[in-house]
Amino acid sequence: MTQDAWMRLAASLTVLAMMALWQSLWPRRRLRFGLRRWPANLGIVALDAMLARLLIPGGALGAAAWAEARGFGLFHWLDAPPWVAFGASVVSLDGLIYAQHVLFHAVPVLWRLHMVHHADQDIDVTTGLRFHPIEILLSLSIKMAAVALLGAPVGAVLVFEMILNGMAMFNHANARLPAWLDATLRLLVVTPDMHRVHHSVLREETNSNYGFNLSIWDRLFDTYRAAPKAGHEGITIGLAQYQMREPGGLAWMLALPFTGCPGVYPFLGGGEGATDEKEGGT
Repeated sequence: MTQDAWMRLAASLTVLAMMALWQSLWPRRRLRFGLRRWPANLGIVALDAMLARLLIPGGALGAAAWAEARGFGLFHWLDAPPWVAFGASVVSLDGLIYAQHVLFHAVPVLWRLHMVHHADQDIDVTTGLRFHPIEILLSLSIKMAAVALLGAPVGAVLVFEMILNGMAMFNHANARLPAWLDATLRLLVVTPDMHRVHHSVLREETNSNYGFNLSIWDRLFDTYRAAPKAGHEGITIGLAQYQMREPGGLAWMLALPFTGCPGVYPFLGGGEGATDEKEGGT
């Protein structure tokens, strides 16, 4: 692996360990299955990383290097100062992730992929890494196109990738923050309490709080919801049609987009099935 890849891996493992320790010492809520979900969740992470490295080895950093070598992209064409290109790239890419997240909730075929993430019946640090491999490859392709069109600096893309990965683990963590600190932080970034609302079984709560890093996008586009109706102790996590006695395994997650019921969650094109349907896992 390259030095950049080692750096990102080291940062990810450090954040994962820190969040795991934090949620173990100061949990926000009692989990239904806890560590029993971890083998499948971490297994799909490993599979995602292997496939992404095999099929799209350059990734977003490769796209940035390609654009830089050719003077391609908006910031190169505008001859923007390095600090402007750096800051604008990080913020623009964060906005892209917000828009992409909304898209994966709005389009039924994309929701089928994304519901692997939402089918987790607990939410903790590993949920932030649990995505279907096809969603990961699609997301990476979209990100690479955006990086090239922006002409984003390599350094900005590296920083953004590390922030995005770290924040995904932070805001999915089952970790407790003092109320005053949560209220202060969410003025700028997405906190665990803010993002937990997004993992509610209630459709109107699932289709809110899409941000992963900056909280401004949800406020700007009126998708912000301060708290779940049932409170953070009473909220039911996951999808209504997949409230199972045991968490689904890796094979179940990989098959879910092709065999599962999407419910009524996609907000464009409706959905199939009743929200109170119960299904078993493997």
